[in-house]
Amino acid sequence: MSSILTNAAAMAALQTLRSIDRSLETTQARVSSGMRVETAADNAAYWSIATTMRSDNRALSTVQDALGLGAAKVDTAYAAMESAIEVVKEIKAKLVAAYGVGVDRSKIQEEIEQLQQQLTSISESASFSGENWLQEKISDGGTPPAPVTVNKQVVASFIRNSSGNVAVTTVDYPLNGSSVLFDLSGGKLGILDKEATAGAAPGTALGFSVSTLDIKDLAAVAGVLDTALPPGPHTPEDALDAMVQFVDLQLEAMTSAASSLGSIQSRIDMQESFVSTLIDVIDKGIGRLVDADMNEESTRLKALQTQQQLGIQSLSIANTNSENILQLFRQ
Repeated sequence: MSSILTNAAAMAALQTLRSIDRSLETTQARVSSGMRVETAADNAAYWSIATTMRSDNRALSTVQDALGLGAAKVDTAYAAMESAIEVVKEIKAKLVAAYGVGVDRSKIQEEIEQLQQQLTSISESASFSGENWLQEKISDGGTPPAPVTVNKQVVASFIRNSSGNVAVTTVDYPLNGSSVLFDLSGGKLGILDKEATAGAAPGTALGFSVSTLDIKDLAAVAGVLDTALPPGPHTPEDALDAMVQFVDLQLEAMTSAASSLGSIQSRIDMQESFVSTLIDVIDKGIGRLVDADMNEESTRLKALQTQQQLGIQSLSIANTNSENILQLFRQ
C-alpha cells in the first residue's frame, strides 16, 4: 500500500543511516584519539583497570627518581669510603716505616697527622642531599656510651597486592660501628675514632685510635700498655706493634663497610633496571586493553563512509517514491 502520510521505506532508510552515523562517529573518535576505550562509557571494566594501572605507573616513575637519589647517596658514601681506605693504608705504611733504625719519627708523625686530617676532610665531604652516611650519631651519649643503629632507607618499589592494598618497599642500610667512620655523638664508636681495646680488660682503652695515633712518644704509649695489657714492661716497638695491629683491624672493618656499600649499589642498580622494565610492561598491558587497532579502524572507517553514502542514496530513493504518486493525478 502506498501512502502519502507514512513512508515506511524512508523511515527504514533513515534508521539505517542513523545507525551508520553512530558507528562512524565512534570509529572517527578512535582514529583521532588512537584509543578504543577512552572513557568509562566505552568499556567500564577496561577503563577502570587502565586508570588504576596508569596511576601505579606514575607512582613507579616517582620510585625511579627516588632510586636515583638513593643510588647517588650510596655512590657518594662508597667513593668516600674507598678514598678513606687508601689513606688508612698509607697510615699503616707510615707506622711500618717508623720501625726503621734512625728514622725521624716526628717527621713521620707530621705525615700521619696530615693523613688524619685528610680522613676528616673525606668524611665531612661525603654528603649528598644533606645526608652523610660516614658520619652519624651511633651512640646514646651515655657513660659508657651504648651503641645504637640508624637505618637509612632507599625507596625501592611500589606494589599493589591481589587485595588491592598498596605499599612502598625500601632498601635498608644500617649505620653502626661497623659502617660509620666517625661517631658524631661523641661515643667514639666509629671505625676511625674507636679507641683500641684489643686484649685489654673490659672498659679499658689503649689510648689511641686511627684518628689520634701519635708516635712521637712511643715510650708513653708503652706505659699505657703496661697498665692496660699486663704483664709488662712494654717497649716502644710493642707500642708500634699494637698500633699496626689496630690499624690493620680497622682497615678490615672499612673494607667490610665498603663491601656492604658495594652490595647495596648493585641491588639498587638491579632494582632500577627492574622498575624501568616494569613500567614498560605495564604501559604495554594498558595498551592492549585500551588502544585501537589502527589498521582495523581505518578499514572500518572506509567501509562506514561507503555505507553512509549508500544510506543517503537509499533515503533519497525512498523519498522519491512519494513523488511518484503525483503522477497518478496528472492529466
